[in-house]
Amino acid sequence: MKIIKNPLAENWEELLKRPTQTIDDIEATVNQIFTEVQSNGDQAISKYTSLFDGISLENIQVSIKEIQQAEKEISTELKAAIQLAKDNITKFHAAQKTELVEVETQKGVKCWQEKRPIQKVGLYIPGGSAPLFSTILMLAIPAKLAGCQEIVLCTPPDKNGNVHPAILYTANLCGVTKLFKVGGIQAIAGLTFGTKTIPQVYKIFGPGNQFVTVAKQLATRFNVAIDMPAGPSELLVFADKTANASFIASDLLSQAEHGADSQVILVTTSQQVLKEVEQEVQRQLAVLPRKAIAEKAIENSKLILVKDDVIALALINQYAPEHFIVVAENEEFFIQEIQNAGSVFIGNYTPESAGDYASGTNHTLPTNAYAKQYSGVNLDSFQKSMTFQKINEQGIQTIGKAIELMAEAEGLQAHKNAVSLRLQSLENNI
Repeated sequence: MKIIKNPLAENWEELLKRPTQTIDDIEATVNQIFTEVQSNGDQAISKYTSLFDGISLENIQVSIKEIQQAEKEISTELKAAIQLAKDNITKFHAAQKTELVEVETQKGVKCWQEKRPIQKVGLYIPGGSAPLFSTILMLAIPAKLAGCQEIVLCTPPDKNGNVHPAILYTANLCGVTKLFKVGGIQAIAGLTFGTKTIPQVYKIFGPGNQFVTVAKQLATRFNVAIDMPAGPSELLVFADKTANASFIASDLLSQAEHGADSQVILVTTSQQVLKEVEQEVQRQLAVLPRKAIAEKAIENSKLILVKDDVIALALINQYAPEHFIVVAENEEFFIQEIQNAGSVFIGNYTPESAGDYASGTNHTLPTNAYAKQYSGVNLDSFQKSMTFQKINEQGIQTIGKAIELMAEAEGLQAHKNAVSLRLQSLENNI
């Protein structure tokens, strides 16, 4: 990890750059695949599944038999762990339900807001070297709570054309309606346009590599919404002298093992903590099964020493981390003043892994500084807010003159007429 001591504020932007390719490097490939899937549907899906995943499949939809077999392959202990996580995630997201908002803005003018589910949603679950079945919990549970009618899941097959049993088991447990063995750009394109096999959806959720991130952004050009432009995972830890260095190192490595393009950063006010964390990272890294992946991520990562908490917070808010761990004597300062972070983890005994799996919060979060303007996935992500209004005779008489004046000032005569005719009708009936 690179060590940087007391960097000047004017150098922060360069210092905090993510190790990602530019969209220009990726967009041509994404555009080509989207064009082919739009034109050729399942044929193009098959072509790119063969090219990227090394397998030709006769049927990309997961069968009931495969789901039943997957359930037999999951241990009782893992099923219990998944159920515990499901219960906590359900509790937290169910608590996000809001009551109907109803206001009488003027006598006879009633306005209210109600939530409606997005009818068709697509969930993308990365496969690759780490089958992220936990992400299904994070997406399918709120989708089900919100009342989404169709929950379509795409995930890449392995070289034998199979999907990890934990993915199939969790998807079935959480109410996914259709599962497909399709990954990467072609999965996002399939959900965007629909094919003979894959349903078209209205909104796409889920993390992925940089190709998936760009594909999701391209999907928005075709009237499909996305949760957020989430890319490679990242973690920033602030730790002062009260931090346990071995805990901090384990947190940094837990994110580094996600992928070679992940980034982890330690910001600290303690020279001693910086030194101890650096040593702990190397010690723990040496025995990790995913050492080769984590090592590459560590190359892109930094240990930053700053003078005080105020400088640290300013730097953290500029970076806008996906995950932010704070272990500090003055933790309340960071809790109150942090403005830009996807999810915050507080204290020595709150690892980022807890949010990834079982505490109850959602782990689908904005990366690449998008925490400055995006929220993480929550119950509202799967709903739309619709407004309603009902105006009676007294109400239109109360606000009608104001509407007429405003419409006339904007030069919109038909708008004015829509009110004037009603007012005249009421006057004639008096």
